[in-house]
Amino acid sequence: MVQLSNLLATIATASLIGTTLAHPGETHSRTQVRRDILKRDALATKAKRGLDACSNTLKARQLDERAIARRSAKADKLRAVRGISTNAPLLFRRNLTALEEFETHNHNLTSTYTTDMTLFSSNGSSSCILTPEVTIGPYNIHGELIRSNITEDQQGVPVHLEFQFVNINTCEGVEDMMLDIWAANATGVYSGVDVSGNEASLDTTYLRGLQATDSDGVASFDTIFPGHYAGRAIHQHVVSHYNYTILPNNTIVGGDINHIGQLFFDESLRSAVEATYPYSTNTQSIVSNDDDQWAPSQADNSYDPFPDFVYLDASDITKGLLMWISIGIDPTANYTSDAVFAGSWDGETTIPHANSLEGV
Repeated sequence: MVQLSNLLATIATASLIGTTLAHPGETHSRTQVRRDILKRDALATKAKRGLDACSNTLKARQLDERAIARRSAKADKLRAVRGISTNAPLLFRRNLTALEEFETHNHNLTSTYTTDMTLFSSNGSSSCILTPEVTIGPYNIHGELIRSNITEDQQGVPVHLEFQFVNINTCEGVEDMMLDIWAANATGVYSGVDVSGNEASLDTTYLRGLQATDSDGVASFDTIFPGHYAGRAIHQHVVSHYNYTILPNNTIVGGDINHIGQLFFDESLRSAVEATYPYSTNTQSIVSNDDDQWAPSQADNSYDPFPDFVYLDASDITKGLLMWISIGIDPTANYTSDAVFAGSWDGETTIPHANSLEGV
């Protein structure tokens, strides 16, 4: 359970500030921040109970066995493509028994000793990692393309990012759910949005894309590690759509949004990435996880928004990362009313939505 003292401190801080900065051009009232954090924690606790009930079922064990084999094979394939001969890493199991222990936990599972299939389990324990719903942010663009490689021409540390969504009611993967992800580039700029502090061309689409989950609830993207910008810790947005319709132009329309989440990253990993080019040219101020207004530092047994990862080359982070996270959700949830769009992609450019940053 999230420590009450930390939660109260977050709420008190928000109350003193009145409004807090987030993405460039975006502000949040103290009431909104407090409400969203409390909502996030309640949803995490509910999902955790469901996953705990799943943990010893045959379905859950089989799902995890397939995940282990899939992630191990992907690591081998990515290394082969990059000509990397480093031995596969060894798992160091995690133990999320207290907030303080979790905050100092290293999600880096890279080592060079042996290959062990348990390395690539969901999180080295009997249940799945959770990223409960938080604010969607103001830079969500409707109409992005269905594609697995969203890097385009962006320079940065390559990341193969795997999501696995598990139904907390049935213990099975959530199939045919469309994941929509977006993040800032290495210098802290989002594509397709032109506002003060985020001056990007409206005809750009880098680091945005959609992918449908398979029968195990898995969807993967090839992207880069996000960059930082003033006001927020480094994060990756993810939203899931259900009961959508695929259009001839390779995007989707309709359906319900049943998950809104953000991934955060270990401070040590962020530091290692940002020591490399072009992250090192980013002059915006850095916000730590502890200082982020959405308080990922409050992670505990129920709320763990940090993906596990391995270096593909243990000695060179620029060769890329394999990252994975399993997320427990209720597919019948509906957060469509919480979705705000900065604009819509028409195939050539982003058409901005009026007042998209207000009240977000």
